[in-house]
Amino acid sequence: MIIRLLNLIQNKIDIFAFLDARMNAKQVERISKALGDPYRLRIIEAIKNQDGWLQCGSVLDMLNLAQSTVSHHIKQLTDADLLIVEKDGRNARYQINKEVFAEYIKYLTSF
Repeated sequence: MIIRLLNLIQNKIDIFAFLDARMNAKQVERISKALGDPYRLRIIEAIKNQDGWLQCGSVLDMLNLAQSTVSHHIKQLTDADLLIVEKDGRNARYQINKEVFAEYIKYLTSF
């Protein structure tokens, strides 16, 4: 019983060590909140289905929302480091940040 409890405690310590080494709690929270919105999930899905980059105008057309609302959703995703943004003058295009997604998935699968 004591050994099982010690193993459980060690497992939790390992999880938090992983969290500190790869992602801090604030990053996990920010990513989780960003992915908690259906419009943001649609944006991520559209970018994933695109080979390479997705133009900002395509996101606007896809969602049929006001430009300011789409900007808010994009900002949440970029603040969570889920998207890589490349600007060209007034235009922007987006790509999924696969490294951050991979770290987030590793963190979640540790449970």
